Amino acid sequence: MIKKILIANRGEIACRVIRTARKLGYRTVAVYSEADANAPHVDLADEAVCVGAAPAAESYLRGERLIELAKQTGANAIHPGYGFLSENAGFAQACADADVIFIGPPPQAIKVMGDKAGAKARMIEAKVPTAPGYLGEDQSEERLMAEAERLGYPLLVKAVSGGGGRGMRLVHQQSELAQAIVSARREAQSAFGDGTLMLERLILNGRHIEIQVFADAHGNAVYVGERDCTSQRRRQKVIEEAPSPVVSPEMRASMGKDAVAAALAVGYRGAGTIEFIVDDKLNYYFLEMNTRLQVEHPVTEMISGFDLVEWQLRVAAGQPLPVKQSDIVLTGHAIEARLYAEDPYSGFAPQTGPIRWWRPERALHDGVRIDDGIREGGEVTPFYDAMVAKLIVHGRDRDDAIRRLIATLDDAPLLGLRNNARFLRDLVDHPTFRAGDMTTTLIDKWLEDGEPIMQRPVPSREAVLVAAAVHALRDAGEVAANRLRSASVSGYGLKLSVDGTEHAVRVTPGLHGAVAI
Repeated sequence: MIKKILIANRGEIACRVIRTARKLGYRTVAVYSEADANAPHVDLADEAVCVGAAPAAESYLRGERLIELAKQTGANAIHPGYGFLSENAGFAQACADADVIFIGPPPQAIKVMGDKAGAKARMIEAKVPTAPGYLGEDQSEERLMAEAERLGYPLLVKAVSGGGGRGMRLVHQQSELAQAIVSARREAQSAFGDGTLMLERLILNGRHIEIQVFADAHGNAVYVGERDCTSQRRRQKVIEEAPSPVVSPEMRASMGKDAVAAALAVGYRGAGTIEFIVDDKLNYYFLEMNTRLQVEHPVTEMISGFDLVEWQLRVAAGQPLPVKQSDIVLTGHAIEARLYAEDPYSGFAPQTGPIRWWRPERALHDGVRIDDGIREGGEVTPFYDAMVAKLIVHGRDRDDAIRRLIATLDDAPLLGLRNNARFLRDLVDHPTFRAGDMTTTLIDKWLEDGEPIMQRPVPSREAVLVAAAVHALRDAGEVAANRLRSASVSGYGLKLSVDGTEHAVRVTPGLHGAVAI
């Protein structure tokens, strides 16, 4: 029986879990690093405790300390969110050993699916379609190069542990292979402590489509539709939508059946995602399983009406799933945009700094949801992932959802540091996205080719004039203009710099602090 829940995470997912836990009547405990002492999730929980210094390795990744804090605060359950320790089989086992409920799958399921080679072997046994590849024990460079020749190019060199694109290299031809093996192994060893590699034939012009699965401890398992996560940069998702614009009801049923078979093959329990790569002929192949709640789970919630975090808590408490497969009906279309503190026009470089303006409530109305973990006056630090919020919309159909997402991005600006909001707006309005023709590598190709969508937008003259007016009136009040210049000065020049380009305007103070530009 769950009594109190410690959320071993931060940011928007911590806030998300806390809200559902409190809805169900559970008390919550937030943990925070020294860098997150004033973060929203700290205020939202019933109580909060510091877990350590700013770096994740000294705070959110300290499994023993998290369990210790759970014991100290009387929490008998831990929700790991996603990232950090959510897919760490050792942490899940440590929770079980400490008699703390881990709100996630069994340790053995995490372990099996965390090993990409082992997971693929298990999927082959379960007759789930898999891409051609090599996942043998012989890890010598000679064997890997021989297997690569057998598979053909292009192919992926992949670390069997980890994810997020780390330990993964795309190889177009034989001359690139040796260096790819060395660099992938080195990165994998550094990031995951395991340099074991596998090879996989690359599906050209592929789509990334995943199936949400859920299982309980009573032998029940269902799938809750699919999500299309094809829009990616550097193998990181940018836009997710549900349902996929290319998946038919028949294909959905087939993928769902295979996804459930994959989950049952490893004795799964709780929320999980089976990821497939889909080729240009709509053949699909098992890619990997994420043994946790996904960042993009809100789009599934929007079209199904279910609270997947609530399902997690109920399953962890030993309850059966609340529905059968036949009860699941998907309605409308949902799209999620990941708001990153990064500069898409400078190679998606991460950005840090103060948050000058963030008022998402101004954009909220029926069909709009914004999950965030930041606040105006706060700061984005360099210690954690660059994603700061998710903007999710639900529409009657895909065109409706796209229109709503564009409006939401316009209505909820993040000011104070560079971010990808403008890029997201342009992406969902791009003809290729509207046509449903994205591939997992298209954004990277646009970046490489210097496509217009990847060029930094040039501000309009109207935008410059508005900025000048705001600057002139920044003190507000009826006498603001007189504070800026004496009454004898009828006007003055002002130079504004935008991305290194200067814009000269003339400001004329007027009555009641008004200005004419």
